[in-house]
Amino acid sequence: MTIVEQGGGAAPQVPDLIKDTTTQTFVKDVIEESKRQPVLIDFWAPWCGPCKQLTPILEKAVKAAKGKVKLVKMNIDEHPAIPGQMGIQSIPAVIAFVGGRPADGFMGAVPESQITAFIEKLTKGVPGAGEPDIAEIIKEAEAVLAEGDAAGAAEIYAEVLAIDATNIVAIAGLAKCQVELGAIEDAKQTLAMVPEAKRNDSAVSAVQVAIDLAEQAQSLGPIGELEQKVAANPLDHQARFDLATALNAAGKRKEATDQLLDIIKRDRKWNEDGARKQLVQFFEAWGGADEATIEGRKRLSTILFS
Repeated sequence: MTIVEQGGGAAPQVPDLIKDTTTQTFVKDVIEESKRQPVLIDFWAPWCGPCKQLTPILEKAVKAAKGKVKLVKMNIDEHPAIPGQMGIQSIPAVIAFVGGRPADGFMGAVPESQITAFIEKLTKGVPGAGEPDIAEIIKEAEAVLAEGDAAGAAEIYAEVLAIDATNIVAIAGLAKCQVELGAIEDAKQTLAMVPEAKRNDSAVSAVQVAIDLAEQAQSLGPIGELEQKVAANPLDHQARFDLATALNAAGKRKEATDQLLDIIKRDRKWNEDGARKQLVQFFEAWGGADEATIEGRKRLSTILFS
């Protein structure tokens, strides 16, 4: 499922509770996902009559659980390896995974009441299988984003919003991912979900700054042309300022810092201290724990107080 469409202006989406999986995506869709919340894996085939009876009932029950459990379907004709490894000999077969391991299951086209009871037992009776730990999910999203996987982090933040659509940290996190993916309009729409009373939240304001910086960069020329201007006239501070803004939008944080620090070294008062103010905005958008922010602040302090 797509969380953001590049430049498409699509509204922020939440992940589906029901999806198909393959041999290649089984570990991510079932094993890893079940470490956050229970996952039902439905083994089926197009020729299986009872499967056709069971699947709609399963889907209805999972939707009724409102995010406490997910359903993943696997066509055993197209992907026989996993069911073979698990010893699945007849279908339909439904196996519940919790904490990365099989926890329970059933065979055959059982009635809806039995499926509902199965899900209730799974989400209430199994240790760690109740409400998802949102704080832990957000930590995972932050770690994935820190590793440079903005798309993967966006999916995780969207999972939080599927559980709690008002979670400010998740809204800001998803918007930040969208900015890094270049989907500025999507980021603006996501940030619009924040209530007016929460607009001053530090995470929200940081993303707003990132959006503003990205929009500034959209009006500039290509990085190559800006680099040529600076090379032709190293004292063209506006060209260097624009180059720093474009470099930041391209994710080149150290290079962007270098350019602004160069202006500060040459002419601290240029454009009413504009280079320092822009660098401080970079730091806010990147976040205080970002390595580029930490290093940039050290270098800025050295210049200002030397």
